[in-house]
Amino acid sequence: MTGTSLTIRLTMSSSSGLASATIMGYFLRLLQLLSTCLAFSLVATTDTWRETIGNWSMFIWCFCFIVTLLTFIVELCGLQFLWPFSWDDFLINYSSYSTLLCLSASIIYPTTYIQIIPHGNSRNHAIAATAFSCLASVTYATEVAWIYAWPSQITCYVLPMPGLLKGLENFVACVIFAFISNTSLYLHQPALVWCVAVYSICLFLGAVALLLYLRGYSNKLPMCFPIFLLGLALLSVFLYASALVLWLLYQFDESFGGQPQRSSDMSCRHQFTHLVCIWDQRLVVAILTAVNLLIYVADLVYWARWVFVRD
Repeated sequence: MTGTSLTIRLTMSSSSGLASATIMGYFLRLLQLLSTCLAFSLVATTDTWRETIGNWSMFIWCFCFIVTLLTFIVELCGLQFLWPFSWDDFLINYSSYSTLLCLSASIIYPTTYIQIIPHGNSRNHAIAATAFSCLASVTYATEVAWIYAWPSQITCYVLPMPGLLKGLENFVACVIFAFISNTSLYLHQPALVWCVAVYSICLFLGAVALLLYLRGYSNKLPMCFPIFLLGLALLSVFLYASALVLWLLYQFDESFGGQPQRSSDMSCRHQFTHLVCIWDQRLVVAILTAVNLLIYVADLVYWARWVFVRD
């Protein structure tokens, strides 16, 4: 009787915990839908989103809203079994990236536009959109913490240190693309086109590595998966190093046609028209390229120690 009673209690406790987890997940999902929907709806009423950086922010909010809505529908209908990957792995990867994306929009959009929008409804809408974007970041981060804390079969690539580094690499690359969406920054020089190709290649390879892990194909490669990731990190370091050197030379060195001084850029003289002028965008891309290079170096060191130093 005692064993039967204990089994019943454990079953009831497990069912109660599962129900509370489901309720918590639905609550977070509704907050994510509300915050992202209000963010892009409020910005859509202004003209600021039609600029380059505004397009990036709008894309983030719309993308997160659409994917979150589809996720909510799948969970509501119990269709997780149709997903080819682990559903928990997908949720924590998606929530991690959404946290970073919404956080970037919460920083980039207000620093770019709020200061130049005149007082009135448009400015109020922009401030409110920023607040809802921050709320979206918090809700996605909360979901990551909630999934990680909940006892489930999570073997996610994003949780350990290499997964965190890979997520940061892809996130920084996405932010770089937001600033180079102005094609006049690089189309006039083949060397700068190479830099954009480097950003694209490394982002694609990072996504492939993530998909290989989630699909369970990491053990089907002709080599050990850590060795594959070591080679990938080494290649990315060389590519990003070349991109950093070429970007600095062709954007800021006069002998290569660059502009070393901000004052020499005509677009920077109209502060109340474009807060982030072309020279500023070049500088931001250079900084982000250096940051991503350091992250790839850290990734390389991690996998080199894993392959060569591990006992």
